[in-house]
Amino acid sequence: MTTSKPLEGAAAAPDPGGAAAANPDGSAVAPGPDGSVASPGPDGSAAAPGPHVPEPRAESTDVGRLAATVERLRGEIAAAQAAADGRALIELAKGVLIERLRCGPTVAAQQLASLAEEAGLSPLELAAEIVNQSSQDQLTELASEFASRANDDPPPEQPEPSIGVRLRTAESGALAAGDTQAAASSLLAHALAPLGAVAVAVWSAGADASLALAGHAGFSEGEADRWRYVPPGVSTLARRALMERQHVHITDMSAEGLPSIGRGRHPRGGRVALPVGTGGRVNGVLEICWPDPLEPQPPQILRQLDALAELCAHTLESRPDVTAPPSVETWVPRPDLSELVELAEGLYDPALVLVPYVGADGRLTDFRVHHVNSSFVDPAGRPRSAVNGALLLEAYPMAVGDSELYEKIERVYATGEPFRTRRMTLTALVGQVSLAAVADVSISRHGSCVLLIWRIEDEAARLAHLLQHAQRLGRIGGFEENVVTGEVTWNDQLFDLYGRPHDAHPVPLEALTSYAHVDDATTIRRFLRAVLHHRRSSSAAFRLERPDGVTRHMRVIAEPVLDADGRLLSVRGAYQDISSQHWTEVALAATRDQLAHTEQQAAESDRLTLQLQHAIMPPTQAPLSSPGLQIAVRYRPAESESMVGGDWYDAVTLPSKQIMLCVGDVAGHGIEAATSMVVLRNAMRGLAVTGAGPAQLLSWLNIVAHHLTAHVTATAVCGLYDPERHTLRWARAGHLPPVLLRGQQAAPLPATGGILLGALADADYEERELRLEPGDTLLMYTDGLVERRDESVQDSLARLLTSAGPPAAHLEQQLDRLLTHSASDTDDDTCLIGVRVT
Repeated sequence: MTTSKPLEGAAAAPDPGGAAAANPDGSAVAPGPDGSVASPGPDGSAAAPGPHVPEPRAESTDVGRLAATVERLRGEIAAAQAAADGRALIELAKGVLIERLRCGPTVAAQQLASLAEEAGLSPLELAAEIVNQSSQDQLTELASEFASRANDDPPPEQPEPSIGVRLRTAESGALAAGDTQAAASSLLAHALAPLGAVAVAVWSAGADASLALAGHAGFSEGEADRWRYVPPGVSTLARRALMERQHVHITDMSAEGLPSIGRGRHPRGGRVALPVGTGGRVNGVLEICWPDPLEPQPPQILRQLDALAELCAHTLESRPDVTAPPSVETWVPRPDLSELVELAEGLYDPALVLVPYVGADGRLTDFRVHHVNSSFVDPAGRPRSAVNGALLLEAYPMAVGDSELYEKIERVYATGEPFRTRRMTLTALVGQVSLAAVADVSISRHGSCVLLIWRIEDEAARLAHLLQHAQRLGRIGGFEENVVTGEVTWNDQLFDLYGRPHDAHPVPLEALTSYAHVDDATTIRRFLRAVLHHRRSSSAAFRLERPDGVTRHMRVIAEPVLDADGRLLSVRGAYQDISSQHWTEVALAATRDQLAHTEQQAAESDRLTLQLQHAIMPPTQAPLSSPGLQIAVRYRPAESESMVGGDWYDAVTLPSKQIMLCVGDVAGHGIEAATSMVVLRNAMRGLAVTGAGPAQLLSWLNIVAHHLTAHVTATAVCGLYDPERHTLRWARAGHLPPVLLRGQQAAPLPATGGILLGALADADYEERELRLEPGDTLLMYTDGLVERRDESVQDSLARLLTSAGPPAAHLEQQLDRLLTHSASDTDDDTCLIGVRVT
């Protein structure tokens, strides 16, 4: 037997007034406009309300009459819903009899009426008893309570606080409460706390899908104040239940990204959010909070929560400040429109009064054009009657297009923040023809309505604005001088250029020399002679001496206006302030001179740097000779002279017959890097005669770089080769390790520890020893050989190892090949030393 839907409708509809009458057939009697219920008539229909029922108040405006009609229709809908709930319970009892007696619907109805008459009960009471015996869960108790309230009977006493008792207690407390806040406290204390819940929030849904906290319990006042209002578009747990129109069960809030009231207090608590409404409408959300993770609840608990949500729906509907969304898509006039209409009529610009148009789900779907003022001008030229009373998107479907007019109106309605813009494109679609106009638009919200004002720009006004802006931006002032009458006309911009008040007399052309610099008198006389005597257009540049002592550079342009006989009638022209251009040219000339001087200095500095670099390390050098050892060096300077840096090398035989091999790189470029390179190179030579090892030499050189130079940092690698033992002792300071070519393989020497030179006042360096065999080739180099901007140092070193081997027949060829095939792109100096054991 499939009777779940009627059963849910009957059990989840408690009467908000606490009692309801019923007709003999079991249907509920519709309440009157004031909420009272008339006694049923002999035929079971509801009798007319008594004289105590007040008549709907009369309003003098159409808006008032429409508002009263809407209130009356809402009352009728509520009465119809109550009657439907009673009929649903009777139909559910008939279904039980059909199943048990194996009979048809007609016989079941007859049996129900006969049994009710024999038992002395109303059909509604008997139906509740039949449901009680059939279901035996808390829905039974809810059905009994509904029947008891319908017959104005007190609820039966129960020895234990069962589910039905808790629901009845919560319902009584909620109905007796003066507001939703007290109702929420009753729900938590009597119905939800026994289920383990610690807090409850009742949200009221607005027509724009916003949420307002109508009542709460278990949350602090500070938390409630922060969540007093949730604007449209903010995704919360309650908003999700409102939009999906179904239960939302959250086992653990910490696993969800949805914000909600009180989440910080119970971060791992469970939540249940239920849409609240009656008769297919949703006017709010009931949100329940548990302190710990919440497992899925059994059907009995879920049905109990449904009953509480239904009770919240009736509580929200009884609030005087809450209006439930309409059950069908409709337009509800606002009673505050009369003043807004009067305001729109007092405007000289076209204005439209818009009221929101919401759908069955409470969402804003459009705006109704409630009023169009007498100054209205349609962009498409349509009369006022074609727009007045229509939906905005029906009258202007292109409002959601490029101009985004509808989105702006919707945002103003949602936030209350006014919007104004200039030169917005308004598009109207008339007869499938798109007609566009440019207008200045202003949108503002007044109460629950929106006022839309636009001023369509005509061609003359547009050209006048363009000319005005062009004159302002170009600092141009126009004039016209009648040579016959002597009348001179200036525009406002020209008075500002001259520094004269707007009520002063304009300056005629003949008196122009009196306001110009004395050195420009000849230029002005030549200009006046060309215009007034030769009657041809001319221009001149001069310095204007203003009354405030400011000198401005001006250009005047004029043309004569002649009659049919060639006589001069007037002169028209313009003045332009070219002071900025003049001083820009002066500054540009000075900048060019300074740039040329700077370029000359830079070229001289680069030339000196390059000479110094080449004096210390020439690009080509004869091979060094040593018994049993071939030594070759290469130095490749940077391609750009400005990039000459501090790369250096040295290969010298010491008094101890050992051979010192060094390569270094000073940070930076230019003359400072080159001079620092000379200091470090010479210092290394002087320190090497002490006979100290490579690590000690680098330690001393670090002291030189740190204390005896101006903030110089550098990298270096130093080696001492003993020809008798064929061993190389070496150390490095932040430099790339040497590369050893042995046979067909190329590999870097094991890295040794050591920080770059000059970074610290005192530094120690690690030293290693390597025995070289005949045929071995050792390469020492600076980063200019391998470094690339688009890859790491490890990748650059791997590419060097690939191109270094196998060794060439001659060491000189080996070094030339490395320089030729180098893929470096930093344009830096490159130093390269090659050593081969023979």
